[in-house]
Amino acid sequence: MNAKELDINPPLNHVAESLSALLESRNIQHPIMIGIHTGGVWVAQQLHQRLRLQEPLGTLDISFYRDDFTRVGINPQVKPSTLPPSIDDRHIILVDDVLYTGRTIRAAMNELFDYGRPASIMLAVLVERDGRELPIQADALGQHITLEAGEQVKLQGPEPLTLSITRLRVPTA
Repeated sequence: MNAKELDINPPLNHVAESLSALLESRNIQHPIMIGIHTGGVWVAQQLHQRLRLQEPLGTLDISFYRDDFTRVGINPQVKPSTLPPSIDDRHIILVDDVLYTGRTIRAAMNELFDYGRPASIMLAVLVERDGRELPIQADALGQHITLEAGEQVKLQGPEPLTLSITRLRVPTA
């Protein structure tokens, strides 16, 4: 497997700047930031610090909300979700590492609505790649990446947080 490491700071800075401008333009004072396990939590930790948010960082595990749950079975690494006691009428910043098909975000929103009715949900994503299957887009995006066949985006962390494009080697006969 070959990997090309990308500088993670420019997309992180761009997401933070976009979120800051969005919060100011909408006059949102105390948003709740929630990261989707696992990579989204790592990105959310960085953004939470950069934006100096006062509300505690929330985490969300969408394992049981995935639409492919019956195909892949129970995820052996299910992590607990940590959310505030109520998300009713609160402004939420939902954070994920990679926006690809949109299905992860749909699952996360389904889970959030099972907890309550937020005033709004803003989506912040570090990297977006081609392949959308659902009409979901980020409100704050770090970087769009076009991948070639056999490539994938890989986020590793949490310390140090690194972003790379990996090319899977195809076995030769």
